[in-house]
Amino acid sequence: MNPALPKDNKLNITKKGGVNFADLHLHTIFSDGTHTPRQLISESTKAGLSAIAIVDHDTVEGVGPAMDLAKSENIELLPGVELTAEYEGSEIHILGYLLDYKAGALLEKLETLKKNRIERIYKITDKLKGMGLNLSPEDVFEISKQGTVGRLHVARAMVKGGLTGSVPEAFKKYIGDKSPAYVLGFRFTPDKAIKLIRDTGGIPVLAHPYTLNNDAIILKFIDYGLMGLEVYYPEHSQAMVNFYLGLAKTHNLLITGGSDCHGSAKPGIRIGAVKISYGLVEKLKEAKDKL
Repeated sequence: MNPALPKDNKLNITKKGGVNFADLHLHTIFSDGTHTPRQLISESTKAGLSAIAIVDHDTVEGVGPAMDLAKSENIELLPGVELTAEYEGSEIHILGYLLDYKAGALLEKLETLKKNRIERIYKITDKLKGMGLNLSPEDVFEISKQGTVGRLHVARAMVKGGLTGSVPEAFKKYIGDKSPAYVLGFRFTPDKAIKLIRDTGGIPVLAHPYTLNNDAIILKFIDYGLMGLEVYYPEHSQAMVNFYLGLAKTHNLLITGGSDCHGSAKPGIRIGAVKISYGLVEKLKEAKDKL
């Protein structure tokens, strides 16, 4: 069940009356966001959030620098990561919350994924060259800098080089899922991603489930040990939210949500654009205590 997305969909579950809110899907310069940890904490304070989670793609390097900053601003920071896996030719993102972000096994795997991402850029740019679009890997790395490199960096490099008019156009025509220059290459499966998160004391949650286009797969992920669904997400219609809430209730899954803010890389999505009740954060922490 994947209802069509309304073009003007703007999900906002903010409630009035002194309830604390959280945004549990934020990115920094350590992956494909444009906010430094300091900027992220500052903007989160302005957005009136009580708790946030940094879930950079395949890296936890931004968590440590943000911890003390968050304390000084009286914001609770949940350590996290967004692991990239592949399943039957599709890219799957598994969020890991409250994990030991200093664990050796985690850092070792993240280093492998980082190398895979670099290799992927060379393959993507080779495909683009085959289509007559001259983009060098160095053009992409110049934008990603220290961050784990990904398709958003490719899209931004394409726009900068005048190869496409916008980031959305780059994804739609060239590098989006199933597009001509799309490349997987992560060599990491959802079951292994879920196990890694749980083995390091974390809570594995399926990110933006609407992207699967096959909700039956979620049942397999639950069998692997998945513990939650990202129900509240900018591109989830109300029908999707209702469906995933029902699925979470049926299978006793935790519920999370967030904006997936990338700063100026995705200027239409601001920190706190999607907020969840702090009560859902408390449920995450209760679940961790039972692990």
